[in-house]
Amino acid sequence: MPKSTMKNLFFKSLRSQQIAITAIAFALFVTIISLVLYTGTKKSVTLEVNGEQIEIKTSAHTVGQLLSKEEIEVAEHDLVTPSVNTPIEEGLSIRWEQAKLVEIQLEQESTKIWTTDRRVSDILAAADIDLKEHDEVVPSLNSNLKDDERIEVHKAFQLTLIDGGNEKQMWSTSTTVADFLKRENIQLNEHDLLNRKADGKVKPGSIVEVVRVEKVTDVVEEPTNFAVVTKSDSKLLKGREKVVQEGKKGSVERKFEIVKENGKEVSRTLLSEKVIKEPQKKIVTVGSRVMVASADQKSKNVVSRGSAPAGGKEFYVTATAYTSHCNGCTGKTATGIDLRANPNLKVIAVDPSVIPLGSKVWVEGYGYAVAGDTGGAIKGKKIDLHVPTKSAAYNFGRRQVKVKVID
Repeated sequence: MPKSTMKNLFFKSLRSQQIAITAIAFALFVTIISLVLYTGTKKSVTLEVNGEQIEIKTSAHTVGQLLSKEEIEVAEHDLVTPSVNTPIEEGLSIRWEQAKLVEIQLEQESTKIWTTDRRVSDILAAADIDLKEHDEVVPSLNSNLKDDERIEVHKAFQLTLIDGGNEKQMWSTSTTVADFLKRENIQLNEHDLLNRKADGKVKPGSIVEVVRVEKVTDVVEEPTNFAVVTKSDSKLLKGREKVVQEGKKGSVERKFEIVKENGKEVSRTLLSEKVIKEPQKKIVTVGSRVMVASADQKSKNVVSRGSAPAGGKEFYVTATAYTSHCNGCTGKTATGIDLRANPNLKVIAVDPSVIPLGSKVWVEGYGYAVAGDTGGAIKGKKIDLHVPTKSAAYNFGRRQVKVKVID
């Protein structure tokens, strides 16, 4: 190949390379200019996504376009501020809060709502749930709800608490007696009683009663009565008694278990008993001798209408008269005298606490006699005079007479 031809080919190749380089440089220049122009049209905005802020530059024309470019899908209940149709301006602050489905358990009913609120109180307000002072909310009203956490609302109701006899009205959200007592910090001691089972349900108007039971031991010394022993004494007139030995009480130590409910004693159980001092018996002799009265003027039991004797205890009494043949009479006196067999005997019925039985007496207008009988109506300073006939008893009537107790 001639040299002139080779030279021409070389210059053609070099020219092609220069054109290619020039084209690449121009394309690069256009790209840079376009990029500069494009970058210059972007605006700086602040985007807050679920509480976290980021600074970005965007060429989007509206808030909705910006969120779409950031691959944020806005759902129906989400919160976008300002609205998606708002034009993008330099320095604009955009907030997007994603709505969550929250479950609210109100007693036995469950509801769900979409909300962008996080504070429990705000969520309940948005759900139009009315809360009273004593209602209980879990989690607490001032806390922020965590993911997948539900809100429980327990409505408070009134019930009556009787603790140790003290009654008061209480507000509660408890479902069982045990839970109510735990929440109110009411401790049960070993022997305390409840009016219902601990796992029993409570509801409005329920009465929860705690009976405070106390068991104590008490040791007391108590007196013991003495026995009375009676013995017959043939020397003592029938109807009379004589104390030979005075009785003396003993003492015993007794140990009791006492059960108290609300401070009041309800039972006392004897645990043990120990004699401290033995009692001394009272011995009484009872007369068995039967008095024998006589109408013989020579007998030592003579009675007459003579003048009042000297000495003796003297006082006035109300006197009546009776016969051994009266209605209901047996003819035998309290001291064993047979008046029917001896109708002329001078015997009077007396109150033994005033005139001792067996005493010799003188009665004004009646004479000497023996206190040998008693009567149901003869009490105090009253006497009843024995006379032979009913007519004599009627004639005597009732009168005040002087009496002297001689022996």
